[in-house]
Amino acid sequence: MLVEAQGVIGMRMMGMTGMFPADAGETTRMVSEKHTAFTESGMAVMGALMAGKTPAQAYGMGLTPIGRTTRANSRRLARQMSR
Repeated sequence: MLVEAQGVIGMRMMGMTGMFPADAGETTRMVSEKHTAFTESGMAVMGALMAGKTPAQAYGMGLTPIGRTTRANSRRLARQMSR
């Protein structure tokens, strides 16, 4: 996830500077998707802890929505760059 996140940041920066065509709503999407991912993450952590999972298990479950979003962004932005 760390490598994908760095790639997403790099691709978004290149898109913002005009180095490759980026969708017009990319900046707005960048902000709004974080709210959704972190809300899902918090819900997953709370659900796991309430279900009696260990803190390590809850941590892993909390990272799942963030990793899913990061992976999707990495793939989507890579496709945009190849246009």
